[in-house]
Amino acid sequence: MNPPAATPRVTVQTEDFDLSAETLALRAADGGVGAVVSFVGTVRDGADGTPVSLMELEHYPGMTEASIEAMIDEAFRRFDLRGARVIHRVGPLRPREQIVLVLVSARHRGQAFQACEFLMDYLKTQAPFWKKEHGPDGARWVDARIADDEALARWGIHVEGNGR
Repeated sequence: MNPPAATPRVTVQTEDFDLSAETLALRAADGGVGAVVSFVGTVRDGADGTPVSLMELEHYPGMTEASIEAMIDEAFRRFDLRGARVIHRVGPLRPREQIVLVLVSARHRGQAFQACEFLMDYLKTQAPFWKKEHGPDGARWVDARIADDEALARWGIHVEGNGR
């Protein structure tokens, strides 16, 4: 089951999001929901020991949303879900600001936890976002980490030459 049509499954936006409001919207019309699992990612004030004063996130409009929709479809194939919602912010973000929200609803917590983790692992490596961190030594583009590819591999998805 998918969330009501009034609630999109994927939103890419510059504005912040409200975890409580999004959770209520996801489960509002579905009495079969027994569990909602959420993940909120935030901007760290340091990466690899280097202070970060600002992170810029860029994406390809249309392509990004389609890519995330496809990963949600895959989560529905793999897990017994009732609903899912992903919000990803773009533009300039400061440390401690929210970047991403992944919400998953299911009848039972195990499926919800697994699906939420699957979606985050997929987002970290496959969603077409580009991150630039600004710090005392200037700006640098952030490459995908090997650990992110390894996390995705445990779901049976292997990435060749991830150049993000």
